[in-house]
Amino acid sequence: MEEKILHSELAGTWYPADPERLAGELDSYIDAADPEPVERVMALILPHAGYQYSGQVAAYGVKLLKGRSFSRVVVLGPSHRVVMHNSISIPNVTHLETPLGKIEIDQGTAVRLRGYEGVLSNPHAHVDEHSVQIELPFLQLVLGKFKLVPIVCGDLDLAGAKRIAQMLLENIDSDTLMVISSDFTHYGRNFGYVPFTADIEKNLRALDLGAFEQIRQKKLNGFLEYVENTGATICGRSPIAVLLAMLPAESQVHLLKYDNSGVMTADWSHCVSYISVAVSGMWPDNSTLNSHEKHLFSSKDKATLLQLARHRIRAKLNPSEPDFDFELTASMQKVMGAFVTLHKYGQLRGCIGEIFPRRSICEAVAEQAVNSAFHDPRFPKLRADELEDVDIEISALTAPHPVSSPDEIEIGRHGIVLYKGIHSAVFLPQVALEQGWDLETTLSHLSMKAGMGPRDWESGCDFHVFEAIVFGEV
Repeated sequence: MEEKILHSELAGTWYPADPERLAGELDSYIDAADPEPVERVMALILPHAGYQYSGQVAAYGVKLLKGRSFSRVVVLGPSHRVVMHNSISIPNVTHLETPLGKIEIDQGTAVRLRGYEGVLSNPHAHVDEHSVQIELPFLQLVLGKFKLVPIVCGDLDLAGAKRIAQMLLENIDSDTLMVISSDFTHYGRNFGYVPFTADIEKNLRALDLGAFEQIRQKKLNGFLEYVENTGATICGRSPIAVLLAMLPAESQVHLLKYDNSGVMTADWSHCVSYISVAVSGMWPDNSTLNSHEKHLFSSKDKATLLQLARHRIRAKLNPSEPDFDFELTASMQKVMGAFVTLHKYGQLRGCIGEIFPRRSICEAVAEQAVNSAFHDPRFPKLRADELEDVDIEISALTAPHPVSSPDEIEIGRHGIVLYKGIHSAVFLPQVALEQGWDLETTLSHLSMKAGMGPRDWESGCDFHVFEAIVFGEV
């Protein structure tokens, strides 16, 4: 795949452009930091001002990452220049580059996220946006190699924050670090925020730590209400809201360091607060089926989804078909990918679906049933006289996740997505079993399905896997 690099514009202004000088400055901040020990760091909240102002505060969080490794780092920062309501943007690039080198973008995760409503690739949101890019040299220095998901976040309301949170939860795992980029209160007439004029340092600290207390208690509504009621100018309030909507019940929030630029400049008429926070715990792994999910759908749920698929095909053939009324259960509202497969006399007659979870399984099945019957380019459109001879099968999918080697793929358990440059293809888990293929044969056929040679899967390919709950008409 041809490289497309987003070069950070911060070098030489927000931090030194010379790599050695930059690394030396970061090392000095980390050496001076003395954070309380926190085990199992899963997320950080870090400031994003120029390093001369916020670098020492940020180092308190970053230092906890020494000796750790993560396969994926998601950095979520606010948009300071481009207005995006209830949406986020992920740059359409392969790498993001700082003076310390290039960071590879996690293309699999980026592609999946772009399949959701409200996920943009707005280049203007990234070129001059410092909130994400300021965190990267610190992460490069401490973590070394990792894949990056850089996200610039627009202004989110409560529903928007919850929607983005659910989307991210469906696409990360226990080997993911979340980094939330936010400065805290911006005080002064230039910021349009002067709620008090006496005891500024003391009052700012109380204001900021009041906001942190809502974060510590993981109170999403409380945090947003606090910001609304106080007017606190926390620029990363939307990314913080997303984090709060994501956090598991057992996670814990730790304040590591608080400071204010007024302490450094002695100018309390115009100052910004900085905070460093760590979250301990573990992200749930949504990439495999646990024992509960294997029994997610009751027999009635499965029957209803199959009836819905058949009804949508019948209604397409006959617009006067009466509506199909059914009980929409919680399981049928679960956000999942889905494929609908049609067989006629045991032979494939259509199969289309969506791999990446972006809407309820009910909505996905309804649309993909029609696509399988009438829009699979391998087959003519289904005729009305064929419908009674067709059997319908539904595959409800877990979110795909990357594997480091084809050796990790389990035939019969894993569906497979292959990426190589502009080429891609997918097999459902049942394909290899139905054909009696071993792993090598499966990957050869998958490679050819992607428009490549049968052995092109052996080098330069990325593989993602997923699992499926498969059920069909008896």
